[in-house]
Parts: sequence; C-alpha cells; structure tokens
Amino acid sequence: MPRFISTAIPYVNAQPHIGHALEYVQADAYARALRQAGEDVYFLTGTDDNALKNVLAAEKAGKPVVEYVAENAEHFVDLDRALDVAYDDFIRTSSDQRHREGVEKLWKATKPEDLYKKNYHGYYCVGCEEFKTEKDLVNGECPEHPGRALEEVEEENYFFRLSAYQLQLQKLIESGELQVIPESRKNETLAFIKGGLEDFSVSRSAARAKGWGIPVPNDPEQYLYVWYDALANYITALDYATDGERYEKYWAASDAIKVHLIGKGINRFHTLYWPAMLLSAGVPLPSKVFVHGYITFGGKKMSKTLGNVIDPSTLVERYGSEAVRYMLLRHGSPTEDFDITDEKCREWYTAHLTNGLGNLVARVMKLAEEHLPHPIELSDKDETLEAVFLEKIEAFRFNEALDFVFEKIAATDARMAEKKPYKFIKSGDTVERENARTEIESLVHELAAIATHLTPAMPRSAAAILSAVRKNQKPENLFPRL
Repeated sequence: MPRFISTAIPYVNAQPHIGHALEYVQADAYARALRQAGEDVYFLTGTDDNALKNVLAAEKAGKPVVEYVAENAEHFVDLDRALDVAYDDFIRTSSDQRHREGVEKLWKATKPEDLYKKNYHGYYCVGCEEFKTEKDLVNGECPEHPGRALEEVEEENYFFRLSAYQLQLQKLIESGELQVIPESRKNETLAFIKGGLEDFSVSRSAARAKGWGIPVPNDPEQYLYVWYDALANYITALDYATDGERYEKYWAASDAIKVHLIGKGINRFHTLYWPAMLLSAGVPLPSKVFVHGYITFGGKKMSKTLGNVIDPSTLVERYGSEAVRYMLLRHGSPTEDFDITDEKCREWYTAHLTNGLGNLVARVMKLAEEHLPHPIELSDKDETLEAVFLEKIEAFRFNEALDFVFEKIAATDARMAEKKPYKFIKSGDTVERENARTEIESLVHELAAIATHLTPAMPRSAAAILSAVRKNQKPENLFPRL
C-alpha cells in the first residue's frame, strides 16, 4: 500500500541542530525499513522559508531575505546528505511554485464560514510563530522559548474557526482514526481539546510580514500565516494544486497511510490545526502523527544562550555518519527527552561499535576468508526482515529495534566463544575441522542477517558487511578506534 512519510519542515533562521538530525534519522530509518519490506514509500522533507523569524534573522545578518534563506536552506540539504537521509523529495516553501499554487488552492477550498477577519490584540512569540493566550504561558513566558520577550501586536487578521471542529477532532483522536503516538501525546492533545479550542490567526499584515511570503488570495494587504503556508507543504509537494498522480496515490487514495514525524513542541499544530484545516477544505486527514522528544545536553535543554547546542555536523566529523545514526536511534526513548554528552558518545562508539559490531565482523570474516573455499550462498532468511523487528519499527520503537539487532550481535559473539571454530579449524582432527568450517559458515549467515536488520539504521555499515559476505573477504575496519 502507498506510504507517505514526512518530517516537519524547520525554519531556516539558523543552522540545523541535533534535534533536526534526530527527526531526519528517525524518519529515514522508518522509510528505509518499509521500503526494505516491499512497501511503496514516498518520503518528504524540506524547509519552512516564509516564517517571520527568517526575515528578522536576515535583517540581523544584513542580507537580502531571499539570499539568506537560500544559504541556510542549503545547510539542511547538507545535513541530510551527511546523514545519508534518502528522501524522495525536498520542498522549499519560498521558491517552489507548486507550493504557492497548492497553498492558494487550500485557502480557497476552505469553507467560507471558517475564515473571518477581526481586529486582534495579543502577545506573539516569534520563536513559535504563534499568538499566545494566557493559558499557553508559564510565568508570563512561552514555555518553548523562556527568557525571550513576547511581542505585543495589535492588527486585523484572518482567523480560522477551530472552535467549530472541537467535537469532531476529539472523536477522531479518541477513536484512533487519527492516531497520535505516543499515548502521552494523544492525552496531551485531548486535554487541550477538552480545555476548549479557540480560533487561531492564519494571516498577518503585509507590513508585519515585510512583503515576504504568500499573499492571501484576493487580499494583498494580508499574508498567509505559517499554518496555511508551512503545514500545507505535506500536500503541496505531492502536487495537490493540480490533483497530480502523487497526490492521488500517496494522500487521497483510501489505502494510503500518511505519517508525520514531528517534535513535541509542534504537537498541537499537527494534531489539531492541520486536521481541522483539512476537514474544512474536504481533504483527507493524515493517518498517524509520531511525536518525538528533545535531546538535552548534560540534563539541560539546548540553548544558544547557554552555549550547549550540539552541531550534528561536528558529531559526524568526529564519529562518522553511521555512528551518529546509531546513537540517535538506539540511546534514549524515541518519544521522551534524552541526554547526550561527548563522553556518552565516545562510550557508545567504543563499546558497541568498535568492540562490539566492528570486532565481530572482523573476526568472523577473517575466519571465512582464510578457511572457506568460496562465499556462502545467501538465503531468503538472511535477507528478510523478521516480523518482530518490523513491528518495532512500525511502532516507532527504534531503540527496541536496534536492541533486537544488537542482541543478535551479542548472541553471535557468544556462540563464537562457545564453539571456538578459530581453534578447531587449525588444530582439530578431520571431523572437528569440518564442524568448524560448518560453524564458520553459520556465523557468516548470522552476519548477513545482522546486516539486513542494520540496513534501516546503519545503511553504509550494512552494505559493507553484506559486500564482505558476498566476496568472502574481511572488510576495512568499520569503526576505527578513536
């Protein structure tokens, strides 16, 4: 069946951080596993170019907005490339014509009674690109951006009548028709609904937008706000504007499964705002929204002010893309905040990759190269993902999926220690040598199965192991000592 998978699209007011890397790698591992299992997957990522914070950042940098946005968007492309993220499409909301046309179509498809204009006075968080109500604030501050002053704004905007969809949204989420994962985020969304949904602003004045973005159709004095602009990328990239083949196949088709992978800070926007907008426009809803936690550093939320922001490119340079993918997917809960430090990264790399996986591959393939007359013939079992592994991936339990693989690695290592083929292949009698040769073949089959299951998370390492197996040759050191 058709599978649509997307990440959120980040603002490009700064270079990417480790949280972006986490989301890209999670989505990529999910997409790779499903492709490997024979599913028809379309994986989308991109950048949110039209946000006001991008304009303000460009002004601060003294650069034209179009130039600044293009430069920073390229950093996200580079990060995807560095992490081997195999997306099918990358959309940029400022420069992609299909996006503008799709956004305009979605606006026009919205029920007229769900859009209205009113004067508004409120406090605006540039970091969230959202007006805040009293119940959103903690000690008068945005909980996502503490210490950052809110901007007092008074102007006339268009609003979307979210309040009209309160009962419908509650029913969709409670029933699981719109699946919110994990349960804690589902409960968070339901609690927000039961607290009473308020209509939200979907435009800003042309003056405050500073002429950057997409004007409201037939009202050039207003520019479309982030919800009708950024959120719409999920369907505009599929050629929603023209009812293209990709839109019909991966979004509109009754058997299409549409999955968004997002961070917890934008849960409400994807599980309430976006579905309500689609309901109003008569567009099918996403199937699942998976919400991941944040990465902390030394127990603290990363912040430029604290100077503890981890640059994912630096981690890739230090440990390699495969190790970074491994660390992000296996260590910590996929749905809760988890902590990273350089000490932890070094420990994981040495213990699990150098001394664990890398050492096992080197030892087994050295034996195979020296004592097997030809490569083993791989079986379907060697190259097929086990159902239990796929179940964990489907449930977004990436850490458990990798635990499953590394249990195989530990079991293979223990088997080698118990059977000692390296001993009997040299000094045993005829029967013992033949049994040792058979045992080496079995170990190589185990390596192939391990590589098959590593492919979604660590595609380069998996490919190197499978290549070594097919050539019956010890590979280059996969994880050199630091």
